[in-house]
Amino acid sequence: MRKNIIIIISIIAALILFRMVVTQVNKSSSAKKRASLSTPSVTVDTVKTDNVRREFSATARVTAKYRVDVLARINGYLTKSYFKEGDYVKAGQILFEIEPQEYSYAVSRAKANLDNAKSQQIYYNKQLARYKELVDNDYVSRADYDNVLAQRDAYSAQVQSMESAYRDAQRNLGYTKVKSPVDGRVGIIDVTVGNYVSMNSGPLTTINSSDPMYITFPLESKDYAELSRIDGTSDAKREVEYTFSSGQKYSHKGVQDFYDNKVDETTGTITLRATFPNPDDALLQGDFGRITIYSNKKDELPIVPQAATMENQEGLYVFVLDEENLPRLSYIKTMGQTGTNWIVYEGVKKGDRIITTGMQKVIPGSPIKIVSSSSDAVTTKKQVNIFRKVYNKLKNIFGGNK
Repeated sequence: MRKNIIIIISIIAALILFRMVVTQVNKSSSAKKRASLSTPSVTVDTVKTDNVRREFSATARVTAKYRVDVLARINGYLTKSYFKEGDYVKAGQILFEIEPQEYSYAVSRAKANLDNAKSQQIYYNKQLARYKELVDNDYVSRADYDNVLAQRDAYSAQVQSMESAYRDAQRNLGYTKVKSPVDGRVGIIDVTVGNYVSMNSGPLTTINSSDPMYITFPLESKDYAELSRIDGTSDAKREVEYTFSSGQKYSHKGVQDFYDNKVDETTGTITLRATFPNPDDALLQGDFGRITIYSNKKDELPIVPQAATMENQEGLYVFVLDEENLPRLSYIKTMGQTGTNWIVYEGVKKGDRIITTGMQKVIPGSPIKIVSSSSDAVTTKKQVNIFRKVYNKLKNIFGGNK
C-alpha cells in the first residue's frame, strides 16, 4: 500500500514538473515570437563566383561599307535613266546617259586628225629613207636630209599628240554613259532626265552597298580596357550582336574587326566597328540600335540568387552583412543570368555575406536574426527534446521501483 502511494506521488510530481517545463518553454517561445516581430529572421549565404563571358553594350549606327555619290564627269543634258529608285545595281551597270552627239563628233574629229598626222608621218619616214641613201651618195646636201628628218620627227610628235587627243575624246564619250562604280542599292534620284548637268552639279544619285554592312559604336574606354584585360590583347576579333531600336534582335551575328586609334576627349569613348552579313537587306544605312559585344575568354564574376534580390526605382539591390552582422543595402549591376542566379559585375564581390530569405522586413542598419530554418521549426524541435528528457526521467523512476 505504501509502495503504491509513493508511485502515485512520484507520478503526480513528474506531471507537475513536466507541466512547469512546458509552461516555461511556451513562455520562452512566446517571448521569442514577440521579439521576432521587431527582429526579422533571415537566412544568409556567401557570394560565390562563376566563369562567364563578359558582355558590354553601347548605342550603334548602321553604315554602308561603300557609300558612293554618282557624279557627272562631263557637261550636257541628261537624256536617259536606266534604273528606278531603290534598285540594286552592279558595278559597271549604266545608270544615266548624257547627250552623246557632241562627244561623238569630237571623237570623229580627233580620229581624223590622228589619221592625217599618221599619214604625214608615214610619208616622211619613206622620204627619210630615200634621202639617207641620196645623202650617202652625195646626191643631196646634208641640209636637205636634216630638213626631212625634222619634218618626220615633227609629225611623229604630232601623232603622239593626236593619239592623246583621240583617247581623251573617247574617254569623254564614255562618260556620256554614267555607270555605277560599286554594287549596291540606289537611293533617290537628285537630278531627273532633261536637266543640264556638269561636274559642279552635285550627285545625280547615291549608291549604298548592302552586303556586308558596317555597324559602328562608341564603347566607354574603361569597358574596352576590361575587354582587353580579359582577352589578353586589344587587337582581337570579337563576336557582336545587334538589336534594332524596336527591341528586336538581328538574326545574324557580326564580328568586331576594327577599333579607332584614339579616345574621344569629350565622351571618353573609343569607336569600334563590326561587320555584319546582310543577305535580307534588313540593315539600312543610318539606322540606330544597340550593340552587344562579347569577350572571347571567360572572366570570374560574382553570382547571386535571383530570389535574394529586390528592386526599387534605382535598380536591383541585395542586403550585405557587415562585420557586426548588420545589413546594408547594396545596388548591383547585372549582365544576364546563369540558371537561377544573376551574373553581377558591380555591387558585390566574392565572399560577401548576403541575405537570401526574409529580406522583406529587413531595415538597413537594424539588427537581424540569422537562422537556418523558421523559428516555429526551432521551437518545435526544442519542445520535443524537453519532452524526451522528461519521459526518460519517468521511465527511470518507474523502472527503478520495480
